[in-house]
Amino acid sequence: MIKFRAWDKVTSSYRKVLEIEFYPDGELKKVKVAGLQRKGTITPDNLVLEQFTGLKDINGKEIYEGDILEVTIDGAVQADKYLVKHVWDPHVWIEESDGYYAVSKMKVQGNVHENPELLKG
Repeated sequence: MIKFRAWDKVTSSYRKVLEIEFYPDGELKKVKVAGLQRKGTITPDNLVLEQFTGLKDINGKEIYEGDILEVTIDGAVQADKYLVKHVWDPHVWIEESDGYYAVSKMKVQGNVHENPELLKG
């Protein structure tokens, strides 16, 4: 199932995405989210959409783009924290220029909006 969450730049909080509408050319038009009084619609400029990867961490928490993970690779817990850019199969793409890693365990530690300090080395 394709599922998204939305980071609301105005309130600095996550919102549940109820509906997404596109223009005929495929460009994002508007997003309907839970928890708003004004019909629940926000323009895309005020949101950061993050897609559910289809995976859950070792605690059963859903993993989304923008999450920061503690990962186990080849049996060793990595000291660095990893930002989820894209997830495919058991591979986590962590940086545009980096490759991917086969991950045996993932644990969500936070996300890029609420916990950016986790990415500082």
